Amino acid sequence: MSGLGIALDLGTSGFRAQALDFATAEVLSTAISTRHPLPGANVMDHVHFALEMGGEAARDIVVRAVNRLLDALRVPLDRVERLAICGNPTQLSLFQALDIRDLAYAGKRLLARLGVDPPTRDAAVVDVAKFPGLALPAGCQVLVPPAVRHEVGADALALILRTGMLHGADTAVAIDYGTNAEIALVHQGRVLTGSTAAGPALEGQHIACGMLAAPGAVADLEPDAGLHRLHILDQAMLPVRGPLVDLRGGPSREASLGPPARGITGTGTIAAIDQGQEAGLVEAPRIVTADQALHLGEALYLTEADLLEAGKAFGAVRAGMITLCHEAGIELAAIRTAYMAGASGTYVDARKAQRLGLLPPRTERVYQVGNTSLAMARELALDPGLLASLSRLAGRLRESHCMFATSKVFAKVFLLEFSHWTEGMPMDHYRRFLVRYGLPDLPPLGAAPEIERLVERDIDDLGRMGLTTIPDIGDVERRSFEGCIVCGACVEACPEHALTLDREAAPPALVLDQALCNGVACGRCERACSEKVFRLERFFRPSGDDGRRDAERTMENQAP
Repeated sequence: MSGLGIALDLGTSGFRAQALDFATAEVLSTAISTRHPLPGANVMDHVHFALEMGGEAARDIVVRAVNRLLDALRVPLDRVERLAICGNPTQLSLFQALDIRDLAYAGKRLLARLGVDPPTRDAAVVDVAKFPGLALPAGCQVLVPPAVRHEVGADALALILRTGMLHGADTAVAIDYGTNAEIALVHQGRVLTGSTAAGPALEGQHIACGMLAAPGAVADLEPDAGLHRLHILDQAMLPVRGPLVDLRGGPSREASLGPPARGITGTGTIAAIDQGQEAGLVEAPRIVTADQALHLGEALYLTEADLLEAGKAFGAVRAGMITLCHEAGIELAAIRTAYMAGASGTYVDARKAQRLGLLPPRTERVYQVGNTSLAMARELALDPGLLASLSRLAGRLRESHCMFATSKVFAKVFLLEFSHWTEGMPMDHYRRFLVRYGLPDLPPLGAAPEIERLVERDIDDLGRMGLTTIPDIGDVERRSFEGCIVCGACVEACPEHALTLDREAAPPALVLDQALCNGVACGRCERACSEKVFRLERFFRPSGDDGRRDAERTMENQAP
């Protein structure tokens, strides 16, 4: 009986796993979560949570979520011989229980002042015993790819290798569209990389009716007979024709041929904003309909707040491209080939994305390549020798990596993007500022590029046992608070509806879905408590720690 392998992509917005048969190299099954199990919707939220609550608490939540994915793969886990993981440095560090303070703070002097000794993030083959609680058998190997720099890791390596961009003659850019957008630029044999905190809108999060790419998500829309035709992901994660909708509002037309629309994913958000602009209904930062919303059905809509959230994501990506072009000494118009990766990069209409600034304006060829991070984890599980190639590439990229967080060029360009999307700065003013700053110009759109979809869906092979989707990946915790008057103010203050109140319990209890929570960086629930007895941190610690933590807090408050 042959052994099994597991490929695991630890993404910022969700986890994906596949079971592999080593005898045939085939994919057996796939499991995905529709959210990240930690509170928050981006890397900095996850880092903040780990710093506040402790790395061990964060790691335990991540491991429990991974175990749920492993169980959902429906294979005998006692036959698993090898687990290969991929993801950005933050996600891999949380999974490995490494110190993440060097990821939270930039600058060697600051880290030295804080006494931080950054851990080594080189390629490694680790025994599963180093991952307590992970539901895999003794002797199983865990393969960990290397990181490049501060915020660029194995997912960027996967992007570069899986696209094959190093072997082309053109100046090319590759972008993995997500909460953290990884960008790689190749020009005359030189490779430059950067990663920008685009925000969760590109994944369909922090959007009023948003959701990650999963069955029932609106992935695209096209003009049709004066209205717009929705395209909705089915159970096989393929887009199928949905109903006709009027972006101005009103009932949907025709019955859907696929599943009912449950939410709007990142590509649906891109399509709706693009089509709103084309129809004259979107003039950033405004939506010029009667109710200031774009309607994708009777219960689905995009608001002006969603437009601002998405605009900042679009701007972060374009600012990253312009910054890398500046570092390479080229104009943005020099980029002729583009590779689009990730769920958003797979399902999005590339021309719509280009009109919104998510691709260079003069690109001639676009290749949509799917989830390169999971694909790389799959290759690594089947061939551990690939670790050596990843290490060599990581060493090469370390010499030319651009940290956008400390780049003055990125800061200037993003400010222009922010002004465009949130204040309505005209693009001719934007371009004049680029000239004034001595930065690469942003030319008008060229002819529509040739577009080639290399995969039908972001996960190209779901396996013969198919896909399992886990919508409730986070832990759900109940806590009661002495002095609580059961007013429900904390519940009403929660922007993500992560809190509910069980009034029937004795005493009444608050229930938190950790994966829905925006984390300690939000804290609206705690601030809303009139009695000041609510403590968000209690939901992330064992209930037995409550008294000890309250005592510690009291001593801290009483300290001189």
